[in-house]
Amino acid sequence: MLTEDAPPGTGPTTLLLCGAYRLNRTRAHPLLTGLPEVAHLPARIGSHPALRAAVDLLGRELDRPGPGSDAVVPALLDTLLAFLLRAWLDEHAGQAATGWAAALADRAVGAALHAIHDDPAHAWTVAELGARAGLSRAAFARRFTALVGQPPLAYLTWWRLTVACRLLTTSDAPLRVVAQQSGYASEAAFAKAFKRQAGLSPGGYRRRYGNRGAG
Repeated sequence: MLTEDAPPGTGPTTLLLCGAYRLNRTRAHPLLTGLPEVAHLPARIGSHPALRAAVDLLGRELDRPGPGSDAVVPALLDTLLAFLLRAWLDEHAGQAATGWAAALADRAVGAALHAIHDDPAHAWTVAELGARAGLSRAAFARRFTALVGQPPLAYLTWWRLTVACRLLTTSDAPLRVVAQQSGYASEAAFAKAFKRQAGLSPGGYRRRYGNRGAG
């Protein structure tokens, strides 16, 4: 503990590790919009060892950069963010009645979300997603809508177009390939759906947001 007459600079050292992401708010993920402005994780001994390991690795790499640091640091930042979000969700498990945290924690709805995320191009139906969730079609639709905030097929459309935005801004894939990977049978159908949601054609979106990140 410092006394009043202790010379400056002799107290405990505090090290701040800062990072930032630039996001396209037009396609904000429900997980991010559901977070508070400040998510505080108390530093309890023994809690979240994976998060602590990620912080240590990133701090070490920033303190003593070596060959390949330009690739290592962004990867560690992504890893740190994932562990931060996971830790925050663990801390608040069971507290949220609705929202993304509650949807992920729900075994039935979580199974359907994973199915959609793993294969957005699949021609999912509510009945098929309900089967993945182990529920009847009607029961699944009610449960999904209550937790996620929109019906299953509306979320599927949103996710497909989010995938499309990411492909348009981070790759040079032709529009027909983006359409296929996003779950649309034709480039024309994709372009129509995309413009209805984003207010821009796919090509216009790529020109405006290319290389700036999406979602």
